[in-house]
Amino acid sequence: MCVMLESLGLDPMEERVYRFLVATAEAEIADLIGNLGIDPQTVETILISMRVRGLVRTIGPGRRRFAAVAPEIVLGSQLLRHQQAIDWARREVDQLSEEYRDSVRRRDAGRLVEVLPNHAALQECLDHLQETAHHEVLYFCRNHEAVLPAEENHAEFAALRRGVEYRVIYEKPLLAEDGMPSNIAHGVKLGEQARVMPWLPVPLTIVDHETAVLPLVQGAGISEPTAALIRGGQLLEALIALFECYWERATLLRIAEDGSLTEGKTPCPLGPDDLYLVSLMVGGASDTSIAAQLGVSQRTVQRRVSNIMELAGAQTRMQLAWRAATEHWL
Repeated sequence: MCVMLESLGLDPMEERVYRFLVATAEAEIADLIGNLGIDPQTVETILISMRVRGLVRTIGPGRRRFAAVAPEIVLGSQLLRHQQAIDWARREVDQLSEEYRDSVRRRDAGRLVEVLPNHAALQECLDHLQETAHHEVLYFCRNHEAVLPAEENHAEFAALRRGVEYRVIYEKPLLAEDGMPSNIAHGVKLGEQARVMPWLPVPLTIVDHETAVLPLVQGAGISEPTAALIRGGQLLEALIALFECYWERATLLRIAEDGSLTEGKTPCPLGPDDLYLVSLMVGGASDTSIAAQLGVSQRTVQRRVSNIMELAGAQTRMQLAWRAATEHWL
């Protein structure tokens, strides 16, 4: 007989007894002995153990007949506990696997970068990364050198529909290509955050801040582009920083009232009170002077400036002032 319930605490003999009782609804010890071929002492021992564990119950006069307790009651809770234990173990295995990969990468830098030798490998990789993305995809889309042409990037729309965020920067000449504005507009309607720059340094895709795809050899006269698949490390961090730098400077692309794609100012992340504080700071007022004008302490001013810098993506007060000026927030 195939043993299926051993993982829930029943040994093979107990499972035979339990299955018999389930099939017959109730039985005496003599029925179990005769039908299962088990000696009386073993049957008595099995039934006592199963009764203590709540698997069977006694019924009838003299309590000499036995019935199985409903499987969903006695085994369902055990199954749930087993499933919870498996889920916990799976999370632990995932964490250990990530630690192992990090350890291997530290020992072997070659594991950080994999070369994709041709267009087919590149497209398959990008489709897979987008299909398995959990949070966010960052994308540089260069004119004539997109990592994956828009008409081939079917995975983006599917990812947008399941809630993955996309931030895409397009080179401006792309907006003049036939069909490209409507393609971008469709993505924006689905939730893509799109911006435009006059020029981008490289085509680039970054998925979940964990993996990047960077073409290595691509251009006129080259039939098969090659690309680097980058997993972690400082090179990936540098590419993320490169994207964020350009994202801050790029101009917003939005949908006009007539449904067309149009350029607009990058939305200001600061409220009126924050902008007033920035205007005082840009005007040359000291923290002491700003505190006096706002009727707050100097420490409060410094804390608010730090919060504003974080909202604006600025590392220093000079960067904050520069961005406020270039984005025309004031």
